[in-house]
Amino acid sequence: MSHSYEIEIKSLLGSKENADKLKRALVQKDPSLSLVGKGKQLNHYFNTPPDFAILEKVISPLIEKSKIESLKKIVAEGKKVSIRSREADGKVLFVIKASIDDHSSANGVSRIEFESPVKLSFAQLDQVLLDAGLTYQAKWSREREEYQSGDMHICLDKNAGYGYLAEFEKVLSSAGEADKAKTDLLAFMKSVGATPLDQSRLERMFAHYNTHWPEYYGTENIFTLE
Repeated sequence: MSHSYEIEIKSLLGSKENADKLKRALVQKDPSLSLVGKGKQLNHYFNTPPDFAILEKVISPLIEKSKIESLKKIVAEGKKVSIRSREADGKVLFVIKASIDDHSSANGVSRIEFESPVKLSFAQLDQVLLDAGLTYQAKWSREREEYQSGDMHICLDKNAGYGYLAEFEKVLSSAGEADKAKTDLLAFMKSVGATPLDQSRLERMFAHYNTHWPEYYGTENIFTLE
């Protein structure tokens, strides 16, 4: 299956001190916690096109044939769609996320996700999307440490604009498992002292960043919105 269902809850940490405190709590909670990835990422978000047929036309030749039906499925099933290009660990990826709850596809708790590596440079993939009529929504940069505890992934990110942020995530094969996964994530977060970031606040932060992203992208600059 080329797409998956992602249940993710964020916690705003702000400072490195808070991030280090959470790491200590995670190890205390699960001594077998393992670091599974570490590196820098660039994520470019694009505004949703009025006609997804054009997007499918230009992207389909760049991805494996076996993934084309999944690409069509996520566009058809999702309530809202977020389109991204990503450069991470020397790989270039085309990414689409769509909501399966009432929140946005950019920041929702429950999402269906599709991603595929492409044999283009990061700049070339962006140009394909721009030539298809898409426009930049914002460009994001972050440093990420990814940990695994059982079937849960915990990412500790240092984001331009946001500062330190934790993401607690489960990846599912069926949308029917979403409610239980969300309950499990919230219980785990409570046990390590991580406070879920309110969705309305997250949306305000996202909107602020989208308006002012050139001030933050690729920098150490951060902002605070209550």
